[in-house]
Amino acid sequence: MTWGVGFFYYRCPRCGRKFKYAEDLMIYFEDSFGHCPDCGVPGIYVKDGPRGKDDNEYYEVEE
Repeated sequence: MTWGVGFFYYRCPRCGRKFKYAEDLMIYFEDSFGHCPDCGVPGIYVKDGPRGKDDNEYYEVEE
């Protein structure tokens, strides 16, 4: 059984924004993977895994 794509969930230490990156985009983002899309600073790791009940609280970084 598959659960679909997994995500890494983060919180920005500067602006407080919650965001997530799909794990299959790790190669695409390279060194900027896990960085806040607004501030550009490394996010604080919260959790990883499939979409959960709080998934809508996190902005999905796609570009």
